Amino acid sequence: MRIPSTQALRALDSFARHGSVWRAADELHLTRSAVSHQLRLLERDLGFDLLQRIGKGVALTPRGQRYAADVRKALTVLGDAGTQNSGAGVGGSFGISCPPGFASMFLCTHIGEFQQMYPDVALSVLTPRRLDDVSNPEADAFIAFGVGNWPNRAVELLCEVHFTPLCSPTLLNKIGGFSKPADVLRANLLHLSDTEDWARWLALSKVENPDTEGGIFFSDMNLVFSAAIAGQGIALGDELTGRRALSEGRLVKPFEASVPSPRAYFLVFEHAKAGHPVLNAFSDWLRAKLSESSLAKY
Repeated sequence: MRIPSTQALRALDSFARHGSVWRAADELHLTRSAVSHQLRLLERDLGFDLLQRIGKGVALTPRGQRYAADVRKALTVLGDAGTQNSGAGVGGSFGISCPPGFASMFLCTHIGEFQQMYPDVALSVLTPRRLDDVSNPEADAFIAFGVGNWPNRAVELLCEVHFTPLCSPTLLNKIGGFSKPADVLRANLLHLSDTEDWARWLALSKVENPDTEGGIFFSDMNLVFSAAIAGQGIALGDELTGRRALSEGRLVKPFEASVPSPRAYFLVFEHAKAGHPVLNAFSDWLRAKLSESSLAKY
């Protein structure tokens, strides 16, 4: 059995996580042409296409996505094996600050796996007042939702977000279904803090002169989802944090149209903490879980 080069596998893993050659090149400290060359060599060794051209860019093929997910798992196992047998181990206290919605609907549904992998780590999950707040002195790292502008901090993109309307089956039946995007205005619009996201989705869906000022406003995404599940209105939710409610049938997606958010989830930490064993272990594990979730279907 011939195993592809580790460098080529790392190039694929980085491209899969970042979605672009230049970001992968930056992470691996290589040129873009070198990353592209590694990906072409890997395709040749495997005998199937990993990449497909979309417009002016490239993306992973469905088969490439599945292979990249397996590669990520294998690289994580190799990294863990090296750590566990180095005599140093990974342990100690570590605080991670995370927005409440992401924490309760994604992180907390998987965090036990991280504890099993790293039993000597005492991990604390903290929640900030603002989604983009990275000021808590008790946190060693932050999962923050923002535009990526945190001066004097290391900032790594975790995942981009697309919003789509989500509502309970009960509300959908009560209203009689949605035949066109403008029909969402027949229900209460559930807002997270402001009307910006709903205004962008309605504009993308070509709804003329929508009134987005009505509805109900919440300060926490947990509350938005709770209200939507209870049939109190229709929410704009991202499919990552809404995945479990969708898979369990507590929420449904009446439209396929989604709008990209100008904000995304980032891992943010002080430059001095770069290379921290627990930070590296948590970052690798989190990226692997996010990669698995992006490939999963409802």
